[in-house]
Amino acid sequence: MHAVRAVVAEDEALLRQSLLGLLAEVWPTLEVVGECEDGASALESIAELQPDVVFLDIRMPGLTGIEVARAMAEASPRSQVVFVTAYDQYAIDAFEQGAIDYLLKPISRERLAATVQRVQSRLAAGQPDTDVLDALLARLSARPGQPGERPPMAWITASSGRETRLIQLDEVAYFQADHKYTVVMTADGESVLRTSLRELLDVLDPVAFKQIHRSTIVNMKAVASVIRDDTGKGKLRLKNRPEMLTVSQPFMTLFRGM
Repeated sequence: MHAVRAVVAEDEALLRQSLLGLLAEVWPTLEVVGECEDGASALESIAELQPDVVFLDIRMPGLTGIEVARAMAEASPRSQVVFVTAYDQYAIDAFEQGAIDYLLKPISRERLAATVQRVQSRLAAGQPDTDVLDALLARLSARPGQPGERPPMAWITASSGRETRLIQLDEVAYFQADHKYTVVMTADGESVLRTSLRELLDVLDPVAFKQIHRSTIVNMKAVASVIRDDTGKGKLRLKNRPEMLTVSQPFMTLFRGM
């Protein structure tokens, strides 16, 4: 039998290292083939590596764990999912009803050991129960807004030569990573933010702004159409910009309904 292979996706470095350390203790034969700190890199790694099991943090920058799990139906349908979550009674109720494994932060060795036993049993049985997972994801996606959550920002300041521009986010077509900076593209041209793409993902409205590539976030309101090719990748045609944006294959699931 081949060694069981895993991807661990957790945006907090200390928690990720703690989970890796505990996994080495309770599942020493597990081969961790990928470590990810955001939803985009998690989805790309899962699609490329096709792991047997994924330990998936629910709240990550960019794509959430829920969005990644939904995309896994096409990207890696045989992978088992273990969600990692901070205390949240709404989510825990959903997990209990859906009979899907979850780990509560901070993760205890005993809880992880019990989860590992259940995952090993399901792996031995074969195909995961996708219907149960789909029902859980639908329930979690219907979660109401939580009091005290910070509303997404409405505008940004960016540099264009010697000018500092005030840009409404509705005017942004897309953001693109450029080394340590981020280029902001609008119908009027480009400006530069001294903010990384990952930091932007923490404050942008996740409904309006979607990561479509490791280096690109698009404003869905700026998308005119989607063009698919035979390889599973895609291109986005924009309403107010002449260039087309490349969509990595794992992210094409975001445009399934278009």
